[in-house]
Amino acid sequence: MTKTGNQPPDGPDTAGGSLRPLHIIQLTDLHLYADAQGRLLGQNTRLTFESVLAVAQRGDWPPDALVLTGDLIHDESTEGYRFLRQRIEQLGVPFFAIPGNHDRIDLMAGHFDAGATSGFRVESLGRWDLLLLDSTIPLEAGGHLKPIVLAELDRYASANPRRHLLIFLHHHPEPVGSAWIDTMLVDNGSELLASAAAHPNIRGIACGHVHQAREASPSRIEANAIDWMSTPSTCVQFLPHSKAFALDKLKPGYRRLDLYPDGRIETRVVRTHDYPDPLLPSTSGY
Repeated sequence: MTKTGNQPPDGPDTAGGSLRPLHIIQLTDLHLYADAQGRLLGQNTRLTFESVLAVAQRGDWPPDALVLTGDLIHDESTEGYRFLRQRIEQLGVPFFAIPGNHDRIDLMAGHFDAGATSGFRVESLGRWDLLLLDSTIPLEAGGHLKPIVLAELDRYASANPRRHLLIFLHHHPEPVGSAWIDTMLVDNGSELLASAAAHPNIRGIACGHVHQAREASPSRIEANAIDWMSTPSTCVQFLPHSKAFALDKLKPGYRRLDLYPDGRIETRVVRTHDYPDPLLPSTSGY
């Protein structure tokens, strides 16, 4: 995935001391519980999460950073966030997180990542800046980007034309073609996409929420119109193009993003081989 724009800065990637790409792993929609046996739609979400980590550690380790894009703890428990922080810290790599609609932002900030309360947050790695946006609305399933967040995005992109920028948020900015979940997208996602398209140094947008993989379209990128990608959940997957709630048989996974010094992004989704427990495709919702 590449978006043309300003010439990149000279010199090596400062994170690695060479021209190697930065290696980012995106994890999303973990839906963990305080109870180690907690289940979502028939799956023990700690086991699905561990199965995804195991695949990543076998093939894509260590990353320069983990980015967790929301719906981390399903039961809004302090113990859940404490468990997740302890588990992530055991991995020994930098991590950043943004909230999803199932998260308690106060607990998330207090017990997992203090930056979770920031509506607009910048994390710099080498020649790249990760822009972490909070798209949540309190007590709502859908998303919205506050005017101040969009203004900060425009200001930062304009002030830093020689930095490569990659946006992360929880909710999807455009419909994915599933009628039920498209009622829960970012209601002003078109403003985000227009803002991103106006800044050549914004190279891409990645989200979670939809529990399915969507890849950016090369045709949109080549036309200098920003496109976006979504990442599978570490637990259950939602069936694409479904009018009502339905589960997909695809496996849990994560997204690998390689961020090159010239602004290119190479990315792929990696999935586990199976679910820890039998999948219940007839489940009607949660």
